[in-house]
Parts: sequence; C-alpha cells; structure tokens
Amino acid sequence: MTAQIPQNIAQVFQRMEEAKAQAGRTDTVRLIAATKTQSPEIIDLAAQYGVKEVGENRVQELKDKFPAVSSDLKWHFIGQLQVNKVKYILEQVVMIHSLDRIALAQEIEKRAAKAGLVMPVLVQVNIGREMGKGGVAPDEVESFIRQIAPYEHLSVQGLMAVPPAVPESEQARPYFKAMREMLLALRDKQIPRVQMRELSIGMSHDYEVAIQEGATMVRVGSAIFGKRNYLV
Repeated sequence: MTAQIPQNIAQVFQRMEEAKAQAGRTDTVRLIAATKTQSPEIIDLAAQYGVKEVGENRVQELKDKFPAVSSDLKWHFIGQLQVNKVKYILEQVVMIHSLDRIALAQEIEKRAAKAGLVMPVLVQVNIGREMGKGGVAPDEVESFIRQIAPYEHLSVQGLMAVPPAVPESEQARPYFKAMREMLLALRDKQIPRVQMRELSIGMSHDYEVAIQEGATMVRVGSAIFGKRNYLV
C-alpha cells in the first residue's frame, strides 16, 4: 500500500481542485491528512509528496509520533479530547478542531495561559443531532461561542462537524450546507474576538461535496493511506 501513497495524494489534490472549480472557488482549501494508526515513516513519506498538515485523533498517538516525525508539519488535533489530556498536546498542535464543552474550553484556557500562548480552536457541531456523538447541538452553538469568546487564550476560528454516516457522499450535502449557513450567520453576528473563517468538514468519502459546500479544511485519511490497520 505504501507505494500507492504518492499517487493517492496527487489524486486527492487533483479532486480538491476540481471540486473548487465546480463551485467557482478561487480560495485555498487545506488538506489535513488524518494519520490515525499511521507510522512516523508513513507520515514522513506523505510529507515528501505535498502533505503539509496532519490531524491526529488520539492524544497518545500524537505524543508518540510528534517527536518521531522528521518532516516540518503542522499538527492538528481532530478527535474527541478529554479534559485531562489537554496538557499533553497543547504545545504541539496548531489547532484543536473538537471543542464542544465548557469544561474543555476552561482547561485549554488555563493551560494555554500557563504556556503563554493562544490556542486556535474550532467548535464541533453535532449537525445530525446524533445521540452519543460529540459536538454542540446546532441551536446551542451561538450561546456556547458567546460563553467562551472572552477567554483570552482561546481563539475561536470556525466550526467543525462529522455528519451522520451515509452510503452516498451526496447525502452528506444537506449537512455541509447547514454548516456553511451556520458559519455565515455567526460571522454576521460579529461576536467580539471570534473569527468565523474556518469550516472543517469532509472526509475521505465526501470531501469533494464538502468543498463544493464551502469547506476550508478537509480531513482525509483512507483516501491517502488506504484502510487503517488497527493492529498498529
């Protein structure tokens, strides 16, 4: 499978550009390579072929891989984050995509203040209102953002979502459209200290639709690396 990675990366970039063209977009869409279960060697290989940013779902994996990867990459945390694990990743990542509760915001604020940094975050939205899934309910997003906006060591920069699993990528379009509409509505509110500019939506099976609907970041794993090996 390793031999296929360069070709896969080229294909993902090409399809991203085609999706942008279909939507008449000329702005930048960032590829976040989702590297869950991938080795440092594989991540370095991906970097050789144009990957500049990677996303990790698990704190332990990020802790292990960060010092072992030799490439100069930007690291994002894209998975569910426990409050007691914030301290392990705060100085390694450029953005946390999965902020969805006040206790987590408070911990990030506290740890970031101690480290003397401001942490860019995205608010995760449970756009499908699925039971047991992370994310703020759509009708509570504005209230949540207004509560955390004053935190001086957080920088709210947009929204993230994982829509319900659907058999066809086209079926995810209404969720992506709803996310873009929410982002624009919140931007119009001009909440102090809040920048609604990033929309992290779309994964391997639906990133093209996500780009057509306004994604600024797509989190792509298996389309680059193949099916995950959970024995790693």
